[in-house]
Amino acid sequence: MTEESNSSHMVCDVYRDMHPFTYFYYLVFMVGFFGSCFALWAFTRSDSSQKCTSIYLINLLIADFLLTLALPFKIVVDLGIATWKLKIFHCQVTAVIIYINMYLSIIFLGFVSMDRSLQTINSSRLYQVQKRGFAKMISAVVWTLVLFIMLPNMLIPINDIPERDIVGCIDFKKEIGRHWHVLSNFISLAIFFNCSCIILISNFLTIKRLYRHKDCDEFLNIKQALVQILLVTAGYVICFVPYHIVRIPYTLSQSNIIMDCSLKQVLFFAKESTLLLSVSNLCFDPILYFYFSKTFRTKITKTFSMKKEVTAV
Repeated sequence: MTEESNSSHMVCDVYRDMHPFTYFYYLVFMVGFFGSCFALWAFTRSDSSQKCTSIYLINLLIADFLLTLALPFKIVVDLGIATWKLKIFHCQVTAVIIYINMYLSIIFLGFVSMDRSLQTINSSRLYQVQKRGFAKMISAVVWTLVLFIMLPNMLIPINDIPERDIVGCIDFKKEIGRHWHVLSNFISLAIFFNCSCIILISNFLTIKRLYRHKDCDEFLNIKQALVQILLVTAGYVICFVPYHIVRIPYTLSQSNIIMDCSLKQVLFFAKESTLLLSVSNLCFDPILYFYFSKTFRTKITKTFSMKKEVTAV
């Protein structure tokens, strides 16, 4: 089965014309890296008494740093200048890290949205859910779950195939690795759909509650909060929904259930295009930190106000 699939990949070359993507990945890497470093500096110098939302955002920041470590390897491989060993390392390690970041981002965005919604309820029954201890515990569970799903894609032994110019990561996988790859894809899709429901429902309920107070004296603050939530929802939909629409048919093409070469090429191009959108959440997250973390926002505001004062003096 492995030899047949490898030969089909050699006949049907879907891994071409990757250069245009590398320029966008490089831009995302630069913006995301400096944004994440700035966020790390702000969080480490903020007040240690962080709320539930800040803990989720810090976990999101850690996931973003993992992505910044993985992107340079993908850029080098897509440019076609990587050595054979580097290609193997990318397929076995850094490509998996990209997906670890994606699903950690999706899950923690779900918790941030849910926590934001709970803050508008102010129910004593839900007080325990909004404690720092609960946030730390659920964060540990999330990391364990995502790593349990993704790490076998790193650890399962791969095929020792002859060195060649055009190769896809799926070509390195043995039969058991291919089966786990398909299984982990469908588990990841289930995570995405569940988290999407949490995010959309939580944000809808928050908008509904805030809109009830549109006639009060604090309308400007409420309007600003509504805009923030709508921006977060739009950013989530743009970054993650297109990729997961393409994911199922692309996985079927990897498993040779879809055999048509031209369709495989279209699906691969669609996968790479939508994966780029997903990775662009690296640029979006620093904006999220500013809007959803009061400690982060306060630190940024104080820093820039101090710089203005020094300049004026």
